[in-house]
Amino acid sequence: MPYRVCKMIEIENGHMLSKHPDKCRFPHGHTRRVEIVLEADDLDANGMVCDFKIVKTAIGEYLDSFDHALCMNTDDPMYSTFKEAYGDRIIGFESAEPTTEVLAKCFYDAFAAGFAAYAQAGQGRYDLRESVRLVNVRVWETSSSWAEYWC
Repeated sequence: MPYRVCKMIEIENGHMLSKHPDKCRFPHGHTRRVEIVLEADDLDANGMVCDFKIVKTAIGEYLDSFDHALCMNTDDPMYSTFKEAYGDRIIGFESAEPTTEVLAKCFYDAFAAGFAAYAQAGQGRYDLRESVRLVNVRVWETSSSWAEYWC
């Protein structure tokens, strides 16, 4: 039976859902808790699946780009106005609503790529073994609501 570990990172992130029939179509924010679950069939020489510092190193900068940013559908009529006014603090989702479900998949894909790049780079101090697998990413929108993605 495999071992599993979870690293949680919190970000302040906003979105607006232009197709939503109610208040969510307006800009609003969430304290999002992002959970990254990793597993391995065995433990490394330090008795770990992997060091949690690997997670922060592999994806921290990417996740930081979402902190205090507003996610928007690029088809939203206000997208170009917001993008021009706030630059990289506006994150466009190409013809897609930036729901928490969409963010969970987006983060999963980015984390999978980040972990692969980290492993290939051979960072040295904290090795990421090939046997470590990304299980899922869960994104909490509120204290009682989350979305999850896995392959």
